[in-house]
Amino acid sequence: MSAFLEKAGTSLAPLTALSYNGKPVRKPVDRKGVLFVFEGIDGTGKTTQALRLVEELGRAGHDVVYFREPSDSKWGRIIREKAVEEDSLTPIEELELFQNDRRENVEKNLKPAIDGGKIVVLDRYYYSTMAYQGAKGISSEKIRKDNEDFAPPPDLIFVFDLNPAAGLERISDRGRRDILFEREDYLDKVRAVFLGLKGERFIHVDASQPVETVAARIKKVVSRYLSCLD
Repeated sequence: MSAFLEKAGTSLAPLTALSYNGKPVRKPVDRKGVLFVFEGIDGTGKTTQALRLVEELGRAGHDVVYFREPSDSKWGRIIREKAVEEDSLTPIEELELFQNDRRENVEKNLKPAIDGGKIVVLDRYYYSTMAYQGAKGISSEKIRKDNEDFAPPPDLIFVFDLNPAAGLERISDRGRRDILFEREDYLDKVRAVFLGLKGERFIHVDASQPVETVAARIKKVVSRYLSCLD
């Protein structure tokens, strides 16, 4: 057992399958690596927790990498440039940019890392597209289906939940505001989509809890899942 699992506690004995809500969670077939996804509105602390997990796994000797979306592709740069301008993109234009950025991220980063047997920690994925563009009237289910045609399925998806007003308060000192996405009334709709994501691979996290409490829960879940793969 790795140091990471040992530090998580002896109660996490290896299991034949990890179970949530009575349903077994098994590694996607034909996969060498592992993909953990962190989702939620801005201000939930998901990036902080994703980076903490990467550091913890690395210290324990795991081959782990971190990626984010939007990525640093030309599509991702356009998204970040336009995000500070109100109504700078239509919902369809947003969707196309995110889809193009994700296709490149999948081909250049995600698939090579997973095929190489690495643990991939990804900060945002197509669930964010379902939530943010879905809240603007595009079918979330269609977004899901379109992405599942080319995007590798995650092993686990951590969905961080926080009241939008509290999230905006947390990020108020960033010095930059993404007006295109950071409006409280809009984020209420985005949050509702995130809360509606259900299934054995979705782990909903109360992001109002202390950072250490959240980190401990994530570590416990990840440890237990990795123990099932040994």
